[in-house]
Amino acid sequence: MNLPNKITISRIFLIPIFIILVSVPFGWGSFEMGERELPISHLLGAILFIIASTTDWVDGYIARKYNLVTNLGKFLDPLADKLLVSAALIVLVEAGLAPAWIVIIIISREFAVTGLRLVAAGDGAVLAASQMGKLKTWIQIVSVSLLLLHNFPFAFVGLPLGIISLYLAMIITVYSGYDYFKKNWHVMRDSK
Repeated sequence: MNLPNKITISRIFLIPIFIILVSVPFGWGSFEMGERELPISHLLGAILFIIASTTDWVDGYIARKYNLVTNLGKFLDPLADKLLVSAALIVLVEAGLAPAWIVIIIISREFAVTGLRLVAAGDGAVLAASQMGKLKTWIQIVSVSLLLLHNFPFAFVGLPLGIISLYLAMIITVYSGYDYFKKNWHVMRDSK
């Protein structure tokens, strides 16, 4: 249990705090943004989400720099990302800020890739995240952050960048899932 893995686990432990912060009606009020409002709980949730997402870069940087890359880390890191982003997307659907059908497509891809990783793990192989998967995660994080912030600051100019980036995230998520299965199909083909 090295430092990068501890950071990854801390990201997982931040998820329930994030869910409570955004979902429980604390009645903290909101900020006016032109014709829109940004609940303070969503602002705080966005800040916590961004901090938790940043730990993904931090744990990877430390693991690579100090040669602390482990199979546990290769497994836990993408799992923590999936749990954090999936929880945030579900919260956004509940808040009426994201279409459920897009969230279902994104989460379905995440389950499929996790299933492939579990089949590989059963055969003693660990499949690390691909560059396309990392791009997918980054775009998902940007989308979730913008949607939690009710599209601030783009709401002032009427540019729905949050929802546009969510559509883009869905497209890249589907493509990266296809690419991941294509490159690792041998795992399914050769599994015992």
